[in-house]
Amino acid sequence: MRITSVDYERHDLRLTEPYTIAYETIDRATNFILYLGTDRGIVGMGCAAPDMGVTGETAAEVEEAIRSVISPALLGQNPLRYAWLLESLGGRLKSSALAMADLALHDLIAKIADVPLYQLMGGYRDCIATSVTITILPMAETMDKAAEFVGQGFGIIKVKGGLDVDLDLARLRSIRKKYPKIALRFDGNQGYSLDEALRFVTDAQSIGVEILEQPTSVEDEEHMGEVSLGGTLPVMADESLKTLKDAFRLTRHDFTDMINIKLQKVGGLAPALHINSVARAAGNEVMIGCLDECGLGIAAGLHFALSRPNVLFADLDGHLDFVDDPFTDLFTLEKGILRPNGKAGLGRSSYT
Repeated sequence: MRITSVDYERHDLRLTEPYTIAYETIDRATNFILYLGTDRGIVGMGCAAPDMGVTGETAAEVEEAIRSVISPALLGQNPLRYAWLLESLGGRLKSSALAMADLALHDLIAKIADVPLYQLMGGYRDCIATSVTITILPMAETMDKAAEFVGQGFGIIKVKGGLDVDLDLARLRSIRKKYPKIALRFDGNQGYSLDEALRFVTDAQSIGVEILEQPTSVEDEEHMGEVSLGGTLPVMADESLKTLKDAFRLTRHDFTDMINIKLQKVGGLAPALHINSVARAAGNEVMIGCLDECGLGIAAGLHFALSRPNVLFADLDGHLDFVDDPFTDLFTLEKGILRPNGKAGLGRSSYT
């Protein structure tokens, strides 16, 4: 088998509502879809979601990488040699471009085997609950969003914050008071000082927050370790973790209790598997997260989450606010539970 064509599409996706996190406001996102055609008529598909703040890439850089690196490297190659192909691309691509090639090759291999990708990777479970995110909003809008999500059946809400610890705690208290059974998680997106993070941990105990994600800056990594060593609220690394070396360093020094693996951030499924193994060896629980990704990217995260026994959490809601997501049929989302559609690979057999 040989790869006989490399094509791509660019999708400039508009959000229904702009959202704010601790360091930026976002109103749209660009995704690229890579198509790897073969001499057997099977097509593999992968997604890139470049984000300058997370993956260090612009859309223009990803587009150029497809033309100048990915296409010449993969044309004529046997996709079953995916480990060698990805290793050869690894030093030449930034993370979302590499993830796109990685996902397309894994999708192709699962289609050759004629099974859903999560089954090929281990098939540990067949569904998982995802959180849904409330970004930084005033109190009234926060409660409106909470009511909307609870009404849709979500059982897990993640609240973004990091700009004002008192307001963050007040928002969480209000949600907890109105919805006592909901699972609550909080993402500081690097916004807190050490003192603020420690105060948040103390006050969040009575609220019942189950996870504190990246409370302090990546520039002061030891601060996150100090918060984690308090032991009263599990601390999850996100922005601090982009590579296998990061995972080793963070877990070796007990800087974190959990890690958030985002395929676009780490470069795809192959590196994610290694990072996940380091986390498991260190006793760190794992969540699979996402960037602003269309359904194809979310499907890849879902298949990974379903394949590994120590992936206990999912935060796969990045597709929900796109006006025109071209990949809405790859999985179902009902009452907060994600399930793949049961088709081979990531769930779609052709371009359309």
